[in-house]
Amino acid sequence: MADYTNDVIKLLWGYGCKFVRRGKGDHNIWYSPIKNKNFTVDGAIKDRNMANETLKDAGIKQKL
Repeated sequence: MADYTNDVIKLLWGYGCKFVRRGKGDHNIWYSPIKNKNFTVDGAIKDRNMANETLKDAGIKQKL
């Protein structure tokens, strides 16, 4: 099974998103300057759809 976590994080950094803090479990809270809000990123993104949903939450239109 593929792991999309590193790909998502590289894209988030590339679009100017910033790590805010650790969340509950293996989740992290990030800030998106595109949407001007915080959003959650799972620490183990195993599914392409979840990866694309995370990018969508950040306001990034690019898909994996």
